[in-house]
Amino acid sequence: MLIKKSCWAFSLVCLLSNAFADTTEVKTQTIVEVKKSGGHCEQDPNCFNRYHPAIKPVARAKPGDLIMVHTRDALDANLNINSLPKDVTAIDTNLIHPMTGPIYIEGAKRGDVLAIKLIDINPNEYGYTTLIPGFGFLPDMFPDPYVANWKLNRREAVSAQLPGVRIPMNGFMGSVGVMPGEEEVEKWLARESQLGAAGGVALPPQPISARPADICGPKGSHKDKCLRTIPPRENGGNMDVKQMVEGTTLLLPCFIDGCGFFIGDVHYAQGDGEVAGTAIEMGAIVTVSTEIRKGMASLIKQPMFEGGSQIKKLEPDSFHAVVGYPFKKAGEIPPQWAYLDSEKIKPLTNLSNDVTLAARNSLITMLDWLMATKGLTKEQALVVASVACDLRISNVVDVPNYAVTTICPMEIFGKK
Repeated sequence: MLIKKSCWAFSLVCLLSNAFADTTEVKTQTIVEVKKSGGHCEQDPNCFNRYHPAIKPVARAKPGDLIMVHTRDALDANLNINSLPKDVTAIDTNLIHPMTGPIYIEGAKRGDVLAIKLIDINPNEYGYTTLIPGFGFLPDMFPDPYVANWKLNRREAVSAQLPGVRIPMNGFMGSVGVMPGEEEVEKWLARESQLGAAGGVALPPQPISARPADICGPKGSHKDKCLRTIPPRENGGNMDVKQMVEGTTLLLPCFIDGCGFFIGDVHYAQGDGEVAGTAIEMGAIVTVSTEIRKGMASLIKQPMFEGGSQIKKLEPDSFHAVVGYPFKKAGEIPPQWAYLDSEKIKPLTNLSNDVTLAARNSLITMLDWLMATKGLTKEQALVVASVACDLRISNVVDVPNYAVTTICPMEIFGKK
């Protein structure tokens, strides 16, 4: 009788322990995790750095699944916390950008729209901002390499190269998108080739350092058709839109069945414009969920995104701003206009209805102000502008002087 009672009591304890199990053991979500392996993209079967529909998916997910993507930084882990300016010039820029994916979204077809909600970004502990000669918004003014190495956590970034500066985390996916179809590859290559032939900046397919090598490399099956990842296009990609923070939903047209979803090039923080050519670049673990909006690609033919109050968090507590106009020095042809080969521009000190020149004027004046009032070098000032200051179009109607305003938050600077 005693043995029977003991057994009954033991069974009751087991029943109660199961009924009140630790809540961490309760699972309500399906998680699809796409990890990285190896030190660089070339060692990682889940990594690519060109676009082509022949690149096969490395994972599958259903709408509503939590997709956890481990990403690499834009320069494929070729810098570290002790990196110096000389290390920047040694980087093979053909490696840009390593992406994780593609991921096949079950049920998605060409002609649908993929809605991607950003749920979380878990940053690596190291990030960087570089000045790469010949790149960025002011390449003529910054011919030398530079790097700021950042220590990161979920709250703020600090750098020995910018003492006293603290940049709050406002992370987003610098590159996120879907694979183009064959039709899109042909169309986009044609228009970019036309631009290149006119002397504009265009990046043709480059097999060197391309991944996956069997498709896009020097002996790849589609080496002459693999698109570079630097320009953003209708499929998303390297958009660098700082407002795409956690809680917002990105809408992309699908060009192939399954969409071929990918993420890479995550930014810890960035100013509108990313004027140095880089933000605070980092690797990260990104969590998203997806939804399929059937047949909506007839309306949504390029990236769109939506959200709520998240955008308010990005506004500064205090700021200094500079309004710029399309002014320049006589005899100067800024690099963005050089391909037009126009002698009309050279003697002018005022261009007509020109947002780009207004942005340049505004930014240069802001850099001068930061150097004069914050004691920064010109390289430090450009890094601050790239990771924290916003270039915003103020008017496109007041001819001939369209206006662009550069707004810099002041709370990032320590009190003196």
